Amino acid sequence: MLTIYRRHGNNCSQRDAAEIRVNIDGDLFVRQGKRRCSCPLWVHGSLAGRKVRKPLHTRDWEKAKDEVRGWNSEPDKGHSCEDHHLKTVADAWDGFLADLESRKLHLSTVRKYKLLRRQMEEFARKRGIRFLVEFDTPRVTEFRSIWKDGQRSSAKKLERLRAFFRFARDQNWVQENPAAKLKSPKVTLCPTLPYTRDEMIRILSAVDRYADEMPKHGTENARRIRGLVLLLRYSGLRIGDAVNLSTEKLDGNRLFLYTQKTDVPVNTVLPEFVVTALEATPKVTENFYFWSGRGKLESAVRSWQTRLRRLFKLAGIAKGYPHRFRDTFAVELLLARVPIERVSVLLGHQSVRITEKHYSPWVRARQEQLEQDLIKAWRQDPVAAMEAKCTKNVQQGRRAN
Repeated sequence: MLTIYRRHGNNCSQRDAAEIRVNIDGDLFVRQGKRRCSCPLWVHGSLAGRKVRKPLHTRDWEKAKDEVRGWNSEPDKGHSCEDHHLKTVADAWDGFLADLESRKLHLSTVRKYKLLRRQMEEFARKRGIRFLVEFDTPRVTEFRSIWKDGQRSSAKKLERLRAFFRFARDQNWVQENPAAKLKSPKVTLCPTLPYTRDEMIRILSAVDRYADEMPKHGTENARRIRGLVLLLRYSGLRIGDAVNLSTEKLDGNRLFLYTQKTDVPVNTVLPEFVVTALEATPKVTENFYFWSGRGKLESAVRSWQTRLRRLFKLAGIAKGYPHRFRDTFAVELLLARVPIERVSVLLGHQSVRITEKHYSPWVRARQEQLEQDLIKAWRQDPVAAMEAKCTKNVQQGRRAN
């Protein structure tokens, strides 16, 4: 005997009313309450001597009836999600996060998944959702609709949600990935904006003012900030890698390290004046320039981001942030005709496609080639040639007059 019923959410107006139940047995229908809500339909009971309780992934009674009737010929479909196979949302996330930790992913990556978990569990609690299989595509769509992230952040979060459900599907906790059907948001890439040479001069000039305005307990960090700024500008490192710089990674003017974000090796040469600035920088410990090497690196990075924001304000840089030093490093190399493939290696990108995505407009040789191609095309175009001839005749007539 199988019974189809609605599983009401916490905010459903019919939650406290008598449930509507439809008994599938010789088309006998027993109805109670009012059919005014659109909560998802579930089925429970026994099929071929085995207990069944699972969502039907529909809110339509007729579709639910057709689905359950089909189990008479294929009982395995009804048994694919028995009681002891149902995973709660919390248990599914516990298993997924344990897998992430076993893969030794970066802490910042794991932290983003944990944030998604908190948001998803809060959504499930408000909707009265307990089991993971209750997250069908409409529910996942509703979950995404409450996100307040920007275009790029929303796209990244959707990728993480798909990865979570992909893992759940591989573990047979759900039959399909409901997030796979959601289309990614349109992402408008903002142009890379390096610091101009005038802005770099203003930033370095503001270092002395920054030191004068710092309280006594912050004077050493004020002395360190010049070394950090020069390191960011002439190494192309992300701020996390720069703050984490240790003395063993620097051999003379040669810098070698594995990036924190992508674990890609970076081998570069620093200008002598940058090395001199680092040597003059008071080290926090014997081995580290900008943090103690203990505790969380992210906390140290946030502290330096705060100091840099104050420096940018003193320099009068409206939209100053540390990553623009990395952009400046890349763009200056490209304008100096360094091939983009080599710039990609210096930046520690996993693929040159990532570099092209952000810095392709700044490749001077490519831009000049495009201009030459356009000029050549215009010369071969008969309409352009005719208009050019007419313009030349008009100009000659004006000069004759």
